[in-house]
Amino acid sequence: MIPIDWPVVGMSVEIIQNGNRLHDYVTDVLRDNDGTFCLKGPWFSNMDLFVTCDPTNIHYMLSKNFTNYPKGHDYSTIFDVLGEGIFNLDNKAWEDQRKTALFLLNHRNFQTFVQDTNWKKVDSGLIPFLDSVSEKRSEVDLQQVFQRFTFDSTCTLVLGHDPATLSVNFPHVLYEKAFCEAEQALLYRHIFPEFVWKLQKWLGIGKEKKLSDAVEAIDNFILHCITLKNDELQRKAKDGKNMDDHHDLMTSYIKEMDENTSVFDKSLRDQLLNLLFAGRDTVSAALTWLFWLIATNPFEEYKIHKEVVTLLNKKGNGKWKVLDKEELKSMVYLHGAICEALRLYPPVALQHKAPNETDILPSGHRINKRTKTVLSFYSMGRMESVWGKDCLDFKPERWITEEGGIKHEPSYKFSAFNAGPRSCLGKDMTLVQMKIVAASIIFHYKVQLVEGQSICPSDSVILHMMNGLNVRITRRSAT
Repeated sequence: MIPIDWPVVGMSVEIIQNGNRLHDYVTDVLRDNDGTFCLKGPWFSNMDLFVTCDPTNIHYMLSKNFTNYPKGHDYSTIFDVLGEGIFNLDNKAWEDQRKTALFLLNHRNFQTFVQDTNWKKVDSGLIPFLDSVSEKRSEVDLQQVFQRFTFDSTCTLVLGHDPATLSVNFPHVLYEKAFCEAEQALLYRHIFPEFVWKLQKWLGIGKEKKLSDAVEAIDNFILHCITLKNDELQRKAKDGKNMDDHHDLMTSYIKEMDENTSVFDKSLRDQLLNLLFAGRDTVSAALTWLFWLIATNPFEEYKIHKEVVTLLNKKGNGKWKVLDKEELKSMVYLHGAICEALRLYPPVALQHKAPNETDILPSGHRINKRTKTVLSFYSMGRMESVWGKDCLDFKPERWITEEGGIKHEPSYKFSAFNAGPRSCLGKDMTLVQMKIVAASIIFHYKVQLVEGQSICPSDSVILHMMNGLNVRITRRSAT
């Protein structure tokens, strides 16, 4: 399958025709072209894309020749809303922010705070909400539930503020919805030539208008949280109280700031916004796909439920209890199910690069300086050459060794958490959060899909479901 390269418009005709299945279309093209292909955009549009899912190329770009493949100017232009946060930066500025974030995320107090926050949100938000849905025998969009859960927990971890968007009355919250609006608009910036979306931005119309409104709502929310935190810290300092009981990232960043720098400085906003994007959307997307895969594979659901019950029986009388980090790690089958969901539906399905210098890739392809390059992690999870003939099957056993332990795959093959120097700092935190939520729901409830719904990836930079995941929730009998 080779898209037709038409005069003037290039291959954009087929790209537009397949706009409702962009990830699968790219996968089809890559599958028929040994995992690497150059998509030609309209003439003079600077929209040519070098696309690959070849693990040897990905390993080369993300690790072996990392310094030649920064994100580049085009990336920071498209994602200008993230400002000078860690996702947009390269070189020393990126290194400095990464070191700070790594130190804060790996701190023992913060890791304990992550577990406590998520268990508390399960107890105070998730379980009461799902109980209400079960009692009413109503349908619910599980994707929205996960988005609200991860939004609340991420805001608590990053900002020290729980907006409580996951509650029984399911309130409409402008700034929570703004994240989805922003992600959809950012994907369109990848599809249309730069002059088109910049014209829309200048005129204040279309997706750019929605993006502008979304960013304003998000900025107002972050500013509100910074104000609350600043007032609280000043009040405690005035009263001579200890501030070491605050383990949220905003407090840590404020403590590390130069005394001459205002907390309302844009740099703090940028760092907090990047962390919110990373925590809220990737985890909620991964959980949504995980529960769809579990619901469509009842035997795997049974095995996960049995694993949770067995663990609780070992811990005590089989009743529901908070599980610590080591106990969460011991759930090997659940871990395999999560990895399978991330392999098939990586939340960040694409990554952008732009080589500083012309290069020859391991696949033999020549890539010119500053060529827009896309690494398709979504496609890589669907390649028989990488994962075998059963690559499209949901098989948690794929991640379990013969001895019953967790099987590890190289990051350039399983790139849900990126690879090389830019590998995801929040990997362990993500796995802990997903296990807490998955174990809690599977132990307490049976999740049944509503018939007749269409399940497909959305047009967003994060791999959400386009139409959500509508389900019915039934309380399990006492185990």
